[in-house]
Amino acid sequence: MDGLLKARSGPLQRLGANLHGCDEMSWEVKAGIMGKVQREAAEYLLSHYPDVASKMTVEEYLHERNHMQEELFRKVEPMTGAVALVRALTSLATGSNNINFALKTSHLPEIFDLFPPTCILTADSPEIRPGRGKPNPDIFLAAAHSLGRDVGTAEACTDAQRAERRRGIVFEDAVPGVKAGVSAGMHVVWVPDDNLRALFPDEDHGAAHVISSLEEWRPEEWGLPALPVSRLERDEYASEETRKRGDEEGSEGAPDEIGTGTSRTHA
Repeated sequence: MDGLLKARSGPLQRLGANLHGCDEMSWEVKAGIMGKVQREAAEYLLSHYPDVASKMTVEEYLHERNHMQEELFRKVEPMTGAVALVRALTSLATGSNNINFALKTSHLPEIFDLFPPTCILTADSPEIRPGRGKPNPDIFLAAAHSLGRDVGTAEACTDAQRAERRRGIVFEDAVPGVKAGVSAGMHVVWVPDDNLRALFPDEDHGAAHVISSLEEWRPEEWGLPALPVSRLERDEYASEETRKRGDEEGSEGAPDEIGTGTSRTHA
């Protein structure tokens, strides 16, 4: 969810390393914590900052970090293309626990209220056994179950259930999440940050498709309907196109050009 539907925040990235005056977290370290459940991520982070680890336990670090990040969570904006994509999605599976999920999403109801509560899976959902977070497939299988799909379990899967899994599409920004989706037998669309992609320029980790922005995904190429577009997004797009034409032609576009251009582009 973080970095896919919500913007990859510089302040949030710096928070973990800056708690005790360390340098900004490198992308090599950040890549190792992305997609992990809270405690596993904290243990990994502290293993790379021994000076911090010598001053506090994992529990103490999490307590201080959680207190500091609450305000930051409420300032993080949606990723470009997230609102349109979520209108076409049916379930959400995140490595965040339920408390942090609420903190991260309460200010973005235009996105997260679109998911039925029964179709939101967090790291501490009862369907997810302890220690079975990403890259294990459990959370994505639980997401499929929440939609009424018979996809078996991580330990047992029939041919029919395997075929049902192949009907699923997973969107992920983190490598553990990509591996979890692949392990679940689903099609994975990987949307990595440019900095993360630079660490793995020639790898896809089993993803069926790699894109740099949610806006690049074309559901029509997967045999699915085109993404729905809101009136606000159409107007914003049309206004930008009109501005560009005005810059190129040295004149302002007429109002009727907005409607014409929009319907042609999004027909």
